[in-house]
Amino acid sequence: MNIKDAKIRSGLEELVKGQSLYPQEQLFRLEESKNSLEIGIPKEVTEVENRVALTPDAVRVLVNNGHQVNVEADAGKRSRFSDNEYSEAGARIVYDSREVLASEIVLTVSPPTLEEIGHMKPGHVLISSLQAHRRNTSFVQAINAKRITALAYEFLEDQVGGIPIMRAMSEIAGSTVMLIAAEYLSSLNNGRGIILGGITGVPPTNVLILGAGTVSEYAARTALGLGADVKIFDNHIYKMRRIKQELGQQLFTSTIHAGTLMDAIRRTDVLITAIRSEEGQSPMVVTEEMVMNMRPGSVIIDVSIDQGGCVETSRPTTHDEPIFVKHDVIHYCVPNIASRVARTATTALSNIFTPIFLKAAEVGGIDEMIFAKPWFMRGVYAYRGSLTNAQLARRLHMKYTDLKLLAAARI
Repeated sequence: MNIKDAKIRSGLEELVKGQSLYPQEQLFRLEESKNSLEIGIPKEVTEVENRVALTPDAVRVLVNNGHQVNVEADAGKRSRFSDNEYSEAGARIVYDSREVLASEIVLTVSPPTLEEIGHMKPGHVLISSLQAHRRNTSFVQAINAKRITALAYEFLEDQVGGIPIMRAMSEIAGSTVMLIAAEYLSSLNNGRGIILGGITGVPPTNVLILGAGTVSEYAARTALGLGADVKIFDNHIYKMRRIKQELGQQLFTSTIHAGTLMDAIRRTDVLITAIRSEEGQSPMVVTEEMVMNMRPGSVIIDVSIDQGGCVETSRPTTHDEPIFVKHDVIHYCVPNIASRVARTATTALSNIFTPIFLKAAEVGGIDEMIFAKPWFMRGVYAYRGSLTNAQLARRLHMKYTDLKLLAAARI
């Protein structure tokens, strides 16, 4: 192992530990190499977004490997990370968002606004979520007018074909939804006045989950641990088989049929919808009639609301006003559940972004990373003035450039 690899490994180990304290005199900046990166972390402007893209520990790792990180003042405030923590980690605290947005690489959690895109420099790099079903032609045109290379983190894959950031956020959402359900089932919140789970001599709470992905796996694990009766519906048999194997229990599973689903929904106390669509728009599975037949005070948590929702009566809500009641049923439809536990979610994001940046510097920068690593290329939806995501191009009726053809032209 050479010295460079040893230093990178040491930095990653430091990030994972996360709790170690180091005397100030032990921190030092390596001499910047020709492949050093300049990363800008702007303050999130979306009201429902409490996360920040990197923790101070992640910043320390990047700075100690020769990179510059510009952090807008108060960017970490909602995640309980102070400017002082970022400064001590080696970040440069910036008080003008326009200066942060002028960084060579802009890293945000939410998609940027048109105003933010306007402050970015031509030819620079944007890494953020895309939320494709909400994007319009004006957004793409603004990106392409600046010839920005834009990557969506929900499309980024790892070297084994997984989608690490979406997996991490889904794990968080799945673990959190049952805590939310328990909160709104209580009498204090005008719920059914029942405990989530069960106790001796009292029938267990009925939990129905639509979808058999990561959110459902972690929601079911939590609910079963509390003693609830869990039913899972999905139209993919292999997903239901996988989730049963992961949970190690013979729980109720079924394909989605209107009659069977209607009967199950009528008896349920908590309905979790977590069906995601590759086309960007979730299928509407639960009709208003089904909701009308639910027990008064029962709870719907529509995790799929960020793709439009799976329940006909759903509409997006916020962390400030997370619920509404319709047909005597409590609806929780916040698009960004992971932001509810912002510090945990930020740590999860940092554990994924930090190795990506270190690898990008190693291969020569973001541009070289795109063409050297196919799993990274899959995150690119705009490249130097061209829209490169076929799905988004079809939805917006815009021209599309196959990035693989550009890669072939480089050879």
